[in-house]
Amino acid sequence: MRFRTILLFGAPGAGKGTQGKILGKIPNFIHFACGEAFRNLRMDSALGRIFLQYSGAGHLVPDEPTIQLWKACIDGMIGTGQYNPDADTLILDGIPRNANQAHLMEDMIDVKGVFNLFCPHLDKLIIRLQRRALRENRLDDANVEVIRARLETYKRETRAVLECYPEQVIHQIDSTQEPLLVLLDILEIVARIPEPAVSDGDTKFTGAA
Repeated sequence: MRFRTILLFGAPGAGKGTQGKILGKIPNFIHFACGEAFRNLRMDSALGRIFLQYSGAGHLVPDEPTIQLWKACIDGMIGTGQYNPDADTLILDGIPRNANQAHLMEDMIDVKGVFNLFCPHLDKLIIRLQRRALRENRLDDANVEVIRARLETYKRETRAVLECYPEQVIHQIDSTQEPLLVLLDILEIVARIPEPAVSDGDTKFTGAA
């Protein structure tokens, strides 16, 4: 089956994690942050070493281990009863991160909405990320050059994911607002997305990989 899914998009520091965590508190909504899953890995594990190698340089982790980690986490959540695919909606934050990942996940997720949290001010994103580095002890957010590399990677690869889905499911959200106002904009749209049903049709992936 394809998992009913909402995608959170935006450059590093745009507020995806903040909004995802709040949405994940709503009954029948399950938030999954790919970056958090990588950071929770043991750094002496194979995937942990791969994460350190790429994130430390501001680059995306290769597609295969990224999808592997995501699928293992989702299967684990299903196995422990944390996630019920028949009733719950996944809120995905940080995956898919490029067009190829979107293509690889086509048969696994049924995307009902894509929320693009945009912030046109680069300096504001850098300040947000540096503050987060101090608050959460995140080494990948501490170095300005690494931050700039991550933002360039987002512009080059991640934004192309938006071209993989129909325009009608993509929603532009101004992330420069206060977090509460961002949340209100998202909730207004989420409330209009039909509830899961047996006859619920799948959103077609446009395949721009």
